[in-house]
Amino acid sequence: MTDTEKTDATATPAASARVLTPRQRARTQTVADIVRLGRRHLALHGAAALSLRAVARDLGVVSSAVYRYVESRDELLTLLLIDAFNELGDEVDAAIDAVPGDDHAGRFMAWGGAVRTWALREPASYALLFGSPVPGYNAPAERTTGPGTRVIIALVGILESAFRAGRLAVEGGALARIPAALQADLAAIRNQFGLTVPEELVARGLLVWSAVFGAVSFEAFRQYGPDTFSVPAELFDHNLAVLAGVAGLQA
Repeated sequence: MTDTEKTDATATPAASARVLTPRQRARTQTVADIVRLGRRHLALHGAAALSLRAVARDLGVVSSAVYRYVESRDELLTLLLIDAFNELGDEVDAAIDAVPGDDHAGRFMAWGGAVRTWALREPASYALLFGSPVPGYNAPAERTTGPGTRVIIALVGILESAFRAGRLAVEGGALARIPAALQADLAAIRNQFGLTVPEELVARGLLVWSAVFGAVSFEAFRQYGPDTFSVPAELFDHNLAVLAGVAGLQA
């Protein structure tokens, strides 16, 4: 698959309709069908067992025809990653946008809630993104980093906006001492994203990010006992509220 075809395959339908020829639109639709069927196979059989031949069978074509659109199992996994990352990112963005811009704590709660909702609805895709690596597959960073960082960038945006509005402060006493090497890493993150948030609060944000996804993973991967929590959503909301304070978000 050429670079142009790869771009076409992952373009949004609206964008594709504006710029693609009829032949390219047909290719885009076929790739979209392959991704849709790939997600179905992912849910049924897992990433390690993903097979282009099986996808071709469900698509009603010979396997050689599918290879004209998606050249390998690894290419299909990459398309599934991009598709899932973007779907998650779209849902997170929509949830945040539904909350007033000056309600930073509310936007944080919406951010975490959207991640959890999507993960529980799409456990196979969530596992592909955040579970065990697929043996023999390495995601191409040049194609997956953008979609893959949308959720963390959304969190960074909430925290940065709160800080600039004077609504981000650390609760619970003095900050832990940050070692020099880590301080340099945090400074690099600040520069990368153009943040005004100090390194100490960047570290808090990283802790919150990993804790939220840890909580989601525990639930999505059924790490809690089956009868431990009668209302798991209440546990998650409580965890989010605690983590909002850890981040320094003020209600």
